[in-house]
Amino acid sequence: MSDITWGLWQLLFKGVWITVQLTVYSAALGAVVAFGIGIARTHRLWIVRFLSGAYFEIFRGTSALILMFWMFFVLPMGFGWQLVPMWAAVLTLGLTYGAYGSEVVRGAIAAVPVEQREAGVALSFSPGQQLRKIVLPQAWPGMIPPFNNLLIELLKGTALVSILGVGDIAFGASLVRNATAHSAPVYTIILVMYFALAFLLTRGMRMVERQAKAGVGQAPAARPSLRSRLSTGPAATGAGAAAEGEAR
Repeated sequence: MSDITWGLWQLLFKGVWITVQLTVYSAALGAVVAFGIGIARTHRLWIVRFLSGAYFEIFRGTSALILMFWMFFVLPMGFGWQLVPMWAAVLTLGLTYGAYGSEVVRGAIAAVPVEQREAGVALSFSPGQQLRKIVLPQAWPGMIPPFNNLLIELLKGTALVSILGVGDIAFGASLVRNATAHSAPVYTIILVMYFALAFLLTRGMRMVERQAKAGVGQAPAARPSLRSRLSTGPAATGAGAAAEGEAR
């Protein structure tokens, strides 16, 4: 630890910032893809379901690392579009994890009772209004826990970008390791960094989940106070029974 100078610590902290940016940008793109493909997979038209299902199968069945190489090395040769490593990584991670997220969206939408859709038809809602006003508000709370897992996986998946030379946590750790010739302290530090980031994401998603459930009347019951627990505990119950016996 003492061999890691302030300049090397700055490399690691800069890597944390790059990792946060990668996670935010990729998650934003992934959310758009997840809702777009997930909703399309429940469409009435078979061709829309077929195309969205093909996208899901293709991106779920390909390696994110190889796709990242394809975006960075093959795309310029085939189409003349040269992406900087950062945006090649964001595009790859967003499209890949968006495909996984589309299954979450599709499953949550399918779990909404049919009676709710029928109520929308009775109210003369268009399909878009049914989706926006009835289906998605009820499906959204059920999406958050699996989305939380995907977000953590996305955070850890950003370590792949170090192969392209993007200065994330993993890339910074490799530079610090080469400078100090010590592996154990360096990789222990970045394990703690990833854990801290994942913990903060989880706490944030828990808050979002509570608010989403409160919005549809599913907020958890308030925890009883210590005084109320004592007043309704076994001792209080026994004392009440004894007093009732004396009264009789």
